[in-house]
Amino acid sequence: MANKITIIGAGQVGSTIAYTLTVKGIASEIVMIDINTQKALGEALDIRQGTPFCDPVTIYAGTYEDAKNSDIVILTSGIARKPGQSRLDLAQTNVDITKSIIPQITKYAPSAIYVVVANPVDILTYQFYKTSGLSANQIFGSGTILDTARLRSRIAEYYKIAQQNVHAYVFGEHGDSSFVPWSLANIATIPIDEYKQCLTDDDKLIPPLIHDEVETYIRKSGGKIIERKGATFYAVAVSVAHICECISNAADTTLTVSSLMNGEYGIKDVCLSTLSVVGRTGLKGRLTAPLSDKEIVSLRRSADCLKDVIKQIRF
Repeated sequence: MANKITIIGAGQVGSTIAYTLTVKGIASEIVMIDINTQKALGEALDIRQGTPFCDPVTIYAGTYEDAKNSDIVILTSGIARKPGQSRLDLAQTNVDITKSIIPQITKYAPSAIYVVVANPVDILTYQFYKTSGLSANQIFGSGTILDTARLRSRIAEYYKIAQQNVHAYVFGEHGDSSFVPWSLANIATIPIDEYKQCLTDDDKLIPPLIHDEVETYIRKSGGKIIERKGATFYAVAVSVAHICECISNAADTTLTVSSLMNGEYGIKDVCLSTLSVVGRTGLKGRLTAPLSDKEIVSLRRSADCLKDVIKQIRF
């Protein structure tokens, strides 16, 4: 199936997403748009010269007009997070950047599904919904997809089991107020805290999995990577490519993308991540997974943190 994807922003995240989409064969046409046209031209050319060894794809630098008939638009434009800086510190600067982009891109791609990746992703997703005039099913953020991947990779590493056997999620903000609903976490259908006692291999010495330590690891991972290498882009690119693949698939998929809450868990008028159903027409609904009372409190607290920021932002 033909699949045209436009990426706004040709920085490290945007260009790595373009590369990942190319290697995985998810798109048949990729348009890269950046205010720095030379950067976009260079990134597109570099990727294009490797395409003889990939599935057929056309990739080029373009303008907003070239986004016409895009199936998916990925928004990565914004100032990158600096060492020691929180995602929410970026809020007003990146809201202003997104404000200038929204009318230009929606003019040419009004029917596309929009995936917001730039940070703070929950705030920018909310802004996009509130100011673009597009329907809610067309707009969602990458949310806690990356956090969820970090969680699963950590649990898989801990128990020395394939990542695909781990089913666990991160809910809430893509940031400091996120949390893991441990009541939903399992390995091959076995509740996470019961997995150790179900093992018949007595030689395996596995200490107890400490929930708070795992959650701290997830929240701090991005900052540690930025501190060590200056930016994060590989894992987020794979995560966003996975979202695009799920949109293109015939079967619907549950993902922890950031989308507008409409009363689920008593939360309204804010974008954050719970379990959503994603398919070819975009956001198709939300699963209200059974959370414990404590987990619902954590989710509402995360929503309140985001609302406090929204109150301070000029959209």
